[in-house]
Amino acid sequence: MLKGLGGLGDMAKMMKTAQEMQGKMAQLQEDLQSMEVTGESGAGLVKATASAKGELRGLDIDPSIFNSDDKEVVEDLILAAIKDAQAKAQDRSEQEMRKLTEAMGLPADMKLPF
Repeated sequence: MLKGLGGLGDMAKMMKTAQEMQGKMAQLQEDLQSMEVTGESGAGLVKATASAKGELRGLDIDPSIFNSDDKEVVEDLILAAIKDAQAKAQDRSEQEMRKLTEAMGLPADMKLPF
């Protein structure tokens, strides 16, 4: 007895799902580039803005921290703000990936791209 396409129908469905995933991944990569996160340090005296992909886009430094005696403190605040922005970018990227995998019925902890 023949059952029509049998496993070929499942294969076609898997290929279509893979193509959809590829398209959604490409869109997500574009979206992550345009999403912005802001990290800060020194109670907001230094702010670093980055894309959700971690690309540094800007710094905002309150002029009140500029004092030649505090040069090392200012440098530390800048680095801390950048690191905070990068950590937030990583978190945002992971959240968006998790949303995509869950929407496609994949396990939430599945790492994409493969």
